[in-house]
Amino acid sequence: MANSLNDKIAIVTGAGRGIGRGVALFLASEGAKVIVNDPGSNLDGSENATSPADQVVTEIEKAGGQATANYGNVADFSVGASMVTQAVETYGSLDIIATCAGILRDRMIFNMSEEEWDMVIAVHLKGTFNLIRHASTQFRRQRSGRIITFTSESGLEGNVGQSNYGAAKGGIAGLTRVVARDLGRYGVTCNSVAPRALTRMTANVPRGEQLGQNGFAALGAGLDNWNPEDIAPFVAYLAGDAAADINGQIFLVYGSTIAIMSQPRPAYTIQKADGLWTVEELKQILPTTLAKDLVNPAPKQRPKE
Repeated sequence: MANSLNDKIAIVTGAGRGIGRGVALFLASEGAKVIVNDPGSNLDGSENATSPADQVVTEIEKAGGQATANYGNVADFSVGASMVTQAVETYGSLDIIATCAGILRDRMIFNMSEEEWDMVIAVHLKGTFNLIRHASTQFRRQRSGRIITFTSESGLEGNVGQSNYGAAKGGIAGLTRVVARDLGRYGVTCNSVAPRALTRMTANVPRGEQLGQNGFAALGAGLDNWNPEDIAPFVAYLAGDAAADINGQIFLVYGSTIAIMSQPRPAYTIQKADGLWTVEELKQILPTTLAKDLVNPAPKQRPKE
């Protein structure tokens, strides 16, 4: 086992499968003691079981590490508090949180139910807030801590049929930037990862959509070679002392690729010397300035004859 995170205490949500599992195992291999959170739910959030979290704990222990299972639903505000309490009471402190938990309820916006919207927002966005909220009290008190959230290109760029997921993941990106400013003065960092990997969540998305309509565009067969475990080393880096000055950033991570995503800021500007723009003036100037190179991501289709 390596020791870049020796004696660090981590909570990883959604750690029973996929990216979360890879993160939990890797942090443990680097010396961290891990609270492995996973309710064992299906992709849509139904049917709980304890086995996924237990299996990861067993794997960590067999490799010589230390881990404890937690089966709580991150959408519950009190579960965020209980996980922090569990980490402190079991291992004496808390240093790292990685919020990997997630579910999908994909549906076109005109067919989406209120329940499908609420469930995805609750697990992804509120679940991320719940743990950060309670961990931040501990981090502020000890004046140190690492927060790694998980956003998505669906939230940063958009994807068909994922208005609930995209809204949650876009919200997590915004939350990350604000938390970085709230806690940075206390020696706490908050960064986000937008991963690309073949998991239960991406496996159920039609390959045509993966390759042609979202963040997987132009990726070809490479998608099949991007394992959930590939994300973990970079998460471990962000969780360590070497990343103490990296804060409020969003990174795209897949395979052997790591990219920093640009922060939202004005790209081009037009200004008028006197008064406000009129609609007629905008009709004349926009097509040759701000709108010149814009591409409609979903142009109107002609009715089939």
